[in-house]
Amino acid sequence: MRLYLQTMPASAEPPRYVQIVLEQDLLGGWTLYRESGTQGGRATLKRDQYLERDEAIAAFEKVRDAQLKRGYRVMFAQGLDGPHGRR
Repeated sequence: MRLYLQTMPASAEPPRYVQIVLEQDLLGGWTLYRESGTQGGRATLKRDQYLERDEAIAAFEKVRDAQLKRGYRVMFAQGLDGPHGRR
């Protein structure tokens, strides 16, 4: 699953973005990647690992909901029924 969120640009500042990716690894675990930064600038990447799919999806949704509350808007969603749906 992949979700790309972005803020609306304010004046001359480039927009900020958050990309959330949930992938299953070869051993059956799940990895949640959170990349954030400024368009065209520096970025930060964080990684969390989960053993259970439901736990990983819950973490994905928690990160997504927190970013939506901060004013980010969904620009791209892949692997979901919709930007707020569950697979």
